[in-house]
Amino acid sequence: MPRFEPEVFATARPLDSGRFKQFRKGLSQLDEEGVVQVLRDPDLGDSDPILAAVGALQLEVFAHRLAGEFNAPIEVRPTVYQAIRLTDKASIPRLQAIGGIRILKRSDDALVALFENKFRLQRLLADEPELTLNPILAG
Repeated sequence: MPRFEPEVFATARPLDSGRFKQFRKGLSQLDEEGVVQVLRDPDLGDSDPILAAVGALQLEVFAHRLAGEFNAPIEVRPTVYQAIRLTDKASIPRLQAIGGIRILKRSDDALVALFENKFRLQRLLADEPELTLNPILAG
């Protein structure tokens, strides 16, 4: 399944904490199917995932399927993030020192950097070319 560069980012949490097991199962299956990309903080796991999608409709489909197929209704909230790039372990310390950037992992273990500001990303690309900040290409 090709992965396209997401432009919409949101958080998801189950409306009923007793349905967390169903939420986790649905999260994994729908990520695997490519409905959305699920980004996880290595320290938090599934407790605070970020959903990355090309458009808002993908998030609606995700929420609908979680409620209908997994009996796990969710609340979806937009985040402050505006851009995403693939990165590497060597770039993480510098990116974390800057602020306004969150490092997460995709289900394929790729590291991604989420940016609160597209202009900060553009500035980093120009000022610090040694950092690994690659676009997500379909393929």
